[in-house]
Amino acid sequence: MVCIMSGASRQLALLLCGCCVAALGAQAEERCPAERHQAAQYVAAVYEHRSILSPNPLALTSRKQALELMNQNLDIYEQQVTIAAQKGVQIIVFPEDGIHGFNFTRTSIYPFLDFLPSPYLVRWNPCLEPHRFHDTEVLQRLSCMAVKGEMFLVANLGTKQPCHSSDPGCPNDGRYQYNTNVVFSSNGTLVDSYRKQNLYFEAAFNTPLEVDRITFDTPFAGKFGIFTCFDILFFDPAVRLLRDSEVKHVVYPTAWMNQLPLLAAIQIQRGFAIAFGVNFLAANIHHPSLGMTGSGIHTPLKSFWHHDMESPEGHLIIAQVAKNPQGLIGTGNATGKMDPSHSKFLKILAGDPYSEKDAQDVHCDGAPKWNTNAPPTFNSEMMYDNFTLVPVWGKEGYLQVCANSLCCHLLYQRPTLSKELYALGVFDGLHTVHGTYYVQVCALVKCGGLGFETCGQEVTEAAGIFEFHLWGNFSTSYIFPMLLTSGMTLETPDQLGWENDHYFLRKSELSSGLVTAALYGRLHEKD
Repeated sequence: MVCIMSGASRQLALLLCGCCVAALGAQAEERCPAERHQAAQYVAAVYEHRSILSPNPLALTSRKQALELMNQNLDIYEQQVTIAAQKGVQIIVFPEDGIHGFNFTRTSIYPFLDFLPSPYLVRWNPCLEPHRFHDTEVLQRLSCMAVKGEMFLVANLGTKQPCHSSDPGCPNDGRYQYNTNVVFSSNGTLVDSYRKQNLYFEAAFNTPLEVDRITFDTPFAGKFGIFTCFDILFFDPAVRLLRDSEVKHVVYPTAWMNQLPLLAAIQIQRGFAIAFGVNFLAANIHHPSLGMTGSGIHTPLKSFWHHDMESPEGHLIIAQVAKNPQGLIGTGNATGKMDPSHSKFLKILAGDPYSEKDAQDVHCDGAPKWNTNAPPTFNSEMMYDNFTLVPVWGKEGYLQVCANSLCCHLLYQRPTLSKELYALGVFDGLHTVHGTYYVQVCALVKCGGLGFETCGQEVTEAAGIFEFHLWGNFSTSYIFPMLLTSGMTLETPDQLGWENDHYFLRKSELSSGLVTAALYGRLHEKD
């Protein structure tokens, strides 16, 4: 399924000019006028790149052979910069591992590494000074692309830094190797660099001894933050960067393998943009056979995204973005007449019983509780975690399910019933597979089949339409709202925020069947 669309809710005013240009390979299609409002917006691009990979990344090769492969990928980058320049793009982001590939050893990646001088110690324009440092051919090409396109350029590459045996952290081979993002200004100057902190099974690279917390200034949109892929789930540097209120934009190279129902690339990207109220420019690698696709230019109110598990081609996304992103409407500043479902939600939060006799037969005497015919709780694996769930039966109802200190609640209505099983799930614990980190999750998911054991399986198509409030008594303020409907379609919540020490998400009028509605919380201090 190919998805290139704006995900704004019908109820929300679109505060951004809706401009999106998407290019498949070298073909560009203009979706709307390219003229931008200079005072309030800038034009951004991200490129989802199908990288040309080394046929044997474990084999030893020469620098010359490594450059031959990397130049093939850089040729494609240069084509995309040319297309983007014709559309007035001011900043472009390329993905993680897009130039050299992946699955190297520490030794086999060495010929692919550029030497990178510190931008803090040396002011350097590689395009204008190509012979100043050895082993900088990739940096030179990227710098010249920025000059040619007259745009800021963000790319990811492997870098090396010699070290001395007197350095207690120096590896035995006498060098540090880093997974590195670089930023070039529109005149080709190396503005900044960021070394990935939270490596994801990357034996070829070192973890920096000190965390890089990198921001850079632009003349067209102010301050940007930068980090890479797996960093998005951790406090340092992602959350700490955004404590700076001047950081309103993030550039994010990634090589993300999708995992539904909670961690598809576009899900976590959009969730981050909403949670922190920033513009999020995410460029993913494109290898559908490895489950790697999903890029976007995400704002708190809308997204321009690409998710394609079928096409072998790369994809360019261009969009106009507000310099000062506007957040979603929370309860504190909501206006207008309150609808009955929200009144019911507030009554439940206040401790009043849910008294509407529905298909779930919830009692009305006192606090909500189940009768003997109430839906059973069950356990099923989701994202390698043991979730506690309750089936969502009937056309309307109120459900609650708890695990450890977290209780999740769902108040819902359905215009029609579909022949599908949905479930409300909760997890409050340490995730230990493919990384160790503590999460609190409330999730309404479509199950893979009609059996309870299928709840948590990967699903991309659904028919069930819901109007709902989803909420929980989270112990963290770092919560990613996620709304995904059939065909990998991103949706925007109508409302979200805190109410009576509970964090809630509210949505009506889904564009298609619900796949996942989730509140994905991170408790960094319990990692």
